[in-house]
Amino acid sequence: MTTDRMLKFVGTAKRMPTKRPPEERARDFGEIYAEFDAGRAQQQAGRCSQCGVPFCQVHCPLSNNIPDWLMLTAEGRLEEAYEVASATNNFPEICGRICPQDRLCEGNCVIEKGFESVTIGSVEKFITENAFANGWVKPVVPPHERAESVAVIGGGPAGLAAAEQLRKRGYQVHVYDRYDRMGGLMIYGIPNFKLEKDVVVRRSDLLAAGGVAYHPNTEIGGSVTLEQIRARHDAVLIATGVYKARDIMCPGVGLDGIYPALDYLTASNRKGLGDAVPSFDDGTLDAAGKRVVVIGGGDTAMDCVRTAIRQGAASVTCLYRRDRANMPGSQREVANAEDEGVDFQWLSAPEAFLGDRRVTGVRCHRMRLGVPDATGRQTPQAVEDSSYTLDCDMAITALGFDPEDLPAMFGAKELTVSRWGTLRIDFRSMMTSLDGVFAAGDIVRGASLVVWAVRDGRDAADRIHDYLAAKAGADRNAA
Repeated sequence: MTTDRMLKFVGTAKRMPTKRPPEERARDFGEIYAEFDAGRAQQQAGRCSQCGVPFCQVHCPLSNNIPDWLMLTAEGRLEEAYEVASATNNFPEICGRICPQDRLCEGNCVIEKGFESVTIGSVEKFITENAFANGWVKPVVPPHERAESVAVIGGGPAGLAAAEQLRKRGYQVHVYDRYDRMGGLMIYGIPNFKLEKDVVVRRSDLLAAGGVAYHPNTEIGGSVTLEQIRARHDAVLIATGVYKARDIMCPGVGLDGIYPALDYLTASNRKGLGDAVPSFDDGTLDAAGKRVVVIGGGDTAMDCVRTAIRQGAASVTCLYRRDRANMPGSQREVANAEDEGVDFQWLSAPEAFLGDRRVTGVRCHRMRLGVPDATGRQTPQAVEDSSYTLDCDMAITALGFDPEDLPAMFGAKELTVSRWGTLRIDFRSMMTSLDGVFAAGDIVRGASLVVWAVRDGRDAADRIHDYLAAKAGADRNAA
């Protein structure tokens, strides 16, 4: 039975939180959206139709119970709303900020046609920030402690989600990461204007307060081997993500001034964190005053173009070989980038990078969309005699990420990989070819969304628990 506070979409228009003007937000790295107050959150949550088949939930990788926490928010039962939202999501305050809701929950809202969708992401962010403000978010307190320990290799969203789920069951959880902070791409890859770093640090600190042990600056295969990790722990989860930039095959690609997206974003984020970053401080990875060309059409490309704007680039152009409708990135991010002054060159692709030692231009050619390929997407094809040149002092390639060679890096040739280089697992047990070694997140599925990494981490925690419980039972029977 629906509450009389719901079904308000016919008389209440969709409203997003206040968005800072483009000319203001382009001068700093602060988040661009304000937060809802309680009244506006209740009003927007009340637009939910409480439909019998909630497509928003169906299209959420975490199957979040969105209609229920919207209803609880509309009724002012905010602590209960947080309990429901956090029951299926380890990082609702993060997903509320960075999930491409226009492609997932909001994009599949049944009232979207004609009335516009419920502002699900902004309400989710409000619920969690309100919970933090009221002290409702507590560190994990397991019902009892277990002797078994689990190593998690990788402190990104998949690893941290798995760590929390395992800690809830009482396991001794140790997270090993090659970098000096936990969070993975949430810290080093996503700019502050989408996700301020204190939000990630607050959550990782909460896990530490709940008993998760962190081992930063630990390179598996370097200072410690995978075999040593296996000897220390009863189970191991590999959740390293994928970081290796996908190459671009163009003449002139070896010129100075051409950089992978993650190198550029990491330098910017480290500078924002107060770190000394030589490659930024000497101007190498700083876009200030430069004519910047970003190649790619995903969310990483959008992060790059919007970062360059904030660094004071003379101009920022995004080259994408398909049209706007076929961009893999969030359309909301594209609109924000356009507002901030980014020039999008649709149906354009680089043909060559120009210059002697350093890039001075990008020769491009126009594209057209041909017949669909095996995935159903139309194949981009170059248009003859359509070349043109863009002046360029700094080119950034944002073409996606591939996995590193983990068997070689970890010194574990027994680890098997797929034809794409991702770790091969048994999808029922999530175990790799090594007994007791599991894998989850991008290192299995390839570069994807944070929300999918959280889902994979949660699933892996369940499978590790099944494995350890079965092993304990077998040991008892043997005794």
